Amino acid sequence: MRISRLYANDTLRINETINLDDDNAHYARSVLRLKNDAQIIVFNGQGGEFFGRVVEVSRKNVRVELQEFIDRSVESNLKIHIGLGISRGDRMDFSVQKAVELGATKITPLITERCVVQFKDEKKSQRWQHWQKIIQHATEQSGRTVLSEFDEISPLGAWVATQQSGLRIFLDPYAPTSLAQLTLDNNEVILLTGPEGGFSSAERDAAVLAGFTPVKLGARVLRTETASLAALATVQMLWGDFR
Repeated sequence: MRISRLYANDTLRINETINLDDDNAHYARSVLRLKNDAQIIVFNGQGGEFFGRVVEVSRKNVRVELQEFIDRSVESNLKIHIGLGISRGDRMDFSVQKAVELGATKITPLITERCVVQFKDEKKSQRWQHWQKIIQHATEQSGRTVLSEFDEISPLGAWVATQQSGLRIFLDPYAPTSLAQLTLDNNEVILLTGPEGGFSSAERDAAVLAGFTPVKLGARVLRTETASLAALATVQMLWGDFR
């Protein structure tokens, strides 16, 4: 029987009992319908996970006793930092979710010239927290024990200027080079993907000046959410744990 996994933003120790936060408690109580003595796995995104037993399910609390630490990892040997040009609604949610499933080490949402999503300060914070929740749930589902690092929303120009190491790539359907023609530098890949409208000429120039190489993914023009997924899968196949 499959044992449910839950992320807990907490310090976890063997033989301690923790209270699940409100969201996880509701999920355990109302969706999973866990009862006393049910088995569960809890992790905090810092590596490894804890086998636990539910010791209380009530309207106010769901409490779990942590019984055993399992030193398990499914992390890729390849470090992947992906900068995602922010796209609308479900497309961005999908891209963030699949980046986690495909093993991205770090994710940065990027504001680009052709970004159709506008952010005020409050809205920016809400969207960031929404994507952080997607990362947590994707980590639970995919069996990862390390949470992908999630950067603050950044302007593309400022972001590319700070990327100084690794194989730096940006996706361009008109580029002459493919991923298979590149050589990995130091087991680290920096991927840059655009929004629905693609990159402007100025953004392409800024990326090249910062050391990014334009690459294409085949002969067809891919939607933004397809391109990021395909690129992640390809670099994992070439240099990561898909080999």
